[in-house]
Amino acid sequence: MIYAGNFKTNHTRQSTREYLMKMQLHHHKIKEGDRVLIFPPITAIDNYDVNFTIGVQNAYPIQNGAFTGEVGVEQLEEFNIKTILIGHSERREVLGESQEFIAKKFNFFKDMGFEIIYCIGEPLEVREEGEEAVIKYLLTQFKGIDTEYDNFLVAYEPIWAIGTGRSATVEEIASTHNELKRYINKPLLYGGSVKGSNIAEISAIDNVDGVLVGGASLKTESFLELVLH
Repeated sequence: MIYAGNFKTNHTRQSTREYLMKMQLHHHKIKEGDRVLIFPPITAIDNYDVNFTIGVQNAYPIQNGAFTGEVGVEQLEEFNIKTILIGHSERREVLGESQEFIAKKFNFFKDMGFEIIYCIGEPLEVREEGEEAVIKYLLTQFKGIDTEYDNFLVAYEPIWAIGTGRSATVEEIASTHNELKRYINKPLLYGGSVKGSNIAEISAIDNVDGVLVGGASLKTESFLELVLH
């Protein structure tokens, strides 16, 4: 299983360091073959001596240049960052990233050899139309994306289940993941209100290869509850 924690706009460098040091104390308890990835805010990126993958939530598809407020590969290289989230619904919905720009970003970081966790998800009105409509909607989010890229994972996050406390049902997750695997043969993570009370049933679903966690990743104790369940 893959356990990815997305801090979003939470934590400082100091609190991230303390968090990771606590996590490291429990590293020996993690099941063989499991992976832990942490995505702190950009100001908390540092050279941490831990046995986990540290990635970024976002970066601009450029080595360096005149892009005020953005972070390029030159800044990431200082900290040996080679893992990135791309396509998260908050960047699509709140920050207005188009599929065209997301594909440009994907292909840039693909060419740079990054490990990419590529996020897809549907709004509630699409889910209410049924499974066929959901899959059709999700597949449009692969336009311009090289789904054969080796260093590539997919995170399915229904938008209506992110930060709402409502997770998709086991049946909804299973059905969607099974359908997606027919088209995209890559590790497939589920995200959307994953927490200690539902991690066992979610992780037991066929074709769920991991989880992308928001709120429950913000405290070491609650994230460890998932990782060590």
